[in-house]
Amino acid sequence: MAKSPEEQHPVKTFGWAARDPSGVLSPFNFSRRATGDDDVRFKVLYCGICHSDLHSIKNEWGFSAYPLVPGHEIVGIVTEVGSKVEKFKVGDKVGVGCMVGACHSCESCSSDLENYCPKMILTYGSTYYDGTITYGGYSDVMVANERYCVRFPDNLPLDAGAPLLCAGITVYSPLKYYGLTEPGMHVGVVGLGGLGHVAVKFAKAFGLKVTVISTSPSKKEEAMGHLGADSFLVSRDPDQMQAAMGTMDGIIDTVSAVHPIVPLLSLLKSHGKLVMVGAPEKPLELPVFPLIVGRKMVAGSCTGGMKETQEMIDFAAKHNITTDIEVITMDYVNTAMERLAKADVRYRFVIDIGKSFTATNP
Repeated sequence: MAKSPEEQHPVKTFGWAARDPSGVLSPFNFSRRATGDDDVRFKVLYCGICHSDLHSIKNEWGFSAYPLVPGHEIVGIVTEVGSKVEKFKVGDKVGVGCMVGACHSCESCSSDLENYCPKMILTYGSTYYDGTITYGGYSDVMVANERYCVRFPDNLPLDAGAPLLCAGITVYSPLKYYGLTEPGMHVGVVGLGGLGHVAVKFAKAFGLKVTVISTSPSKKEEAMGHLGADSFLVSRDPDQMQAAMGTMDGIIDTVSAVHPIVPLLSLLKSHGKLVMVGAPEKPLELPVFPLIVGRKMVAGSCTGGMKETQEMIDFAAKHNITTDIEVITMDYVNTAMERLAKADVRYRFVIDIGKSFTATNP
């Protein structure tokens, strides 16, 4: 006899959800599944706010399902493990990023690239194996298969480490895959926001020469001071762009707004790679001639597989890489979303879930 929904999902959970494309988040009671044999259950302590959350709560990509509990930069402390779990025990620091499931039989899954599986299950707003909608980390409890859990090293702070589960792997993976990690290489980073500032930190840790490319001259001091970039280009300054032509081995483009990319291609050396990790809502203009004359590449990259995500977290801990964050409580989240839409944050909001829900949901 089939189990009732209450029997399948007996774990009472409290979070905040969007109910419609207005994107307004408000308190939401729901349930999560019991801890299965291969599952890890943990108390959520922090959850980063990703730009994807903003797109999703407003259904700007066209596939949001409501009610929607966002959040895929989730960290906390393990409270229960299934009987077959081998990697985690109660009390461990743990994180869950952008996905919670995949087919485990395709070529991508077999290559530890679950993020490219055609049946990859997103941490929120996707349909899980049991037919239910997945809910994310703007909540007090999380349950996930151990395959999709990341062990957090003790020296990596949970709050400033949480955004690495999306922002960190999103820039680490293309640097590795496209061969942009050899010390001495010159890499450009377009945009100095939630992704861009982390890209600078990882690139410097790899020993690269890093140039930040921005439309905002006001960001030069931050880029070259606090973040340690080697140089700074104002993309709207034709003289600066002209002087830097043909100097870069690769560029990581983190901008999610529509912007011209032909000027960026001119910065690349022959055989250079422009890797897109931002997600503009409209198509970009791409003339072919600039690609042909320098055998240049425009490529893309989307997060990373679970093996590489753990590798990235360990690398971050070794090199003391964290995100620059503004910690908020859940009652500020709608204001934070408004500010995020205006790029008014340096550089990532993180919700203190433990503090937020202590009073509202003991």
